[in-house]
Amino acid sequence: MSWEHELFALFDDLESQAAAAWEADREAELADRARTEYGSVTLASRLMASRGESVAIDLPHVGRVEGRLARVGDGWLLLSGRGQDWVVPLRSVVAVRGASTRSVPEVAWSPVDRLGLRSALRRLADAAARCVVHVADGSRHEAYVDRVGADFLEARDGAGGELLVPYSALVAVQSRDD
Repeated sequence: MSWEHELFALFDDLESQAAAAWEADREAELADRARTEYGSVTLASRLMASRGESVAIDLPHVGRVEGRLARVGDGWLLLSGRGQDWVVPLRSVVAVRGASTRSVPEVAWSPVDRLGLRSALRRLADAAARCVVHVADGSRHEAYVDRVGADFLEARDGAGGELLVPYSALVAVQSRDD
């Protein structure tokens, strides 16, 4: 083999090593970017990709609730199944099982999807639905949601007694078919 062939073989080898090193750096950079990007994914965006699917959520003092994820909004979700709906503030969710591995970023949400917890609770009030209000201390109150304030809901029990529940204490509102 002539010295020219040896020199070209050396250059080919060096070029291959440089390409392999560049590819390894690129893969590490892409993995780092993926980790960084995932840091901006919210629970709501993961749940938004799971709409229409069966999921299970764990709630404090309630346990596991299973059903079809019907809606996700700004800070809340609606789980439907077995003749009842669950309006749940996302801050009350302890764990979710069965969610999609994908996410839908909030910039892709429709204006209806951006509605907050108050909107969901107002629908219960408008429907005069019989509900069970689950509260952070573990208590449950059979009631009808009457009105929805800025940071609380007003409900009445079957005897007409009034109950005010701040959103910060609300775990879930479980509506039931009469």
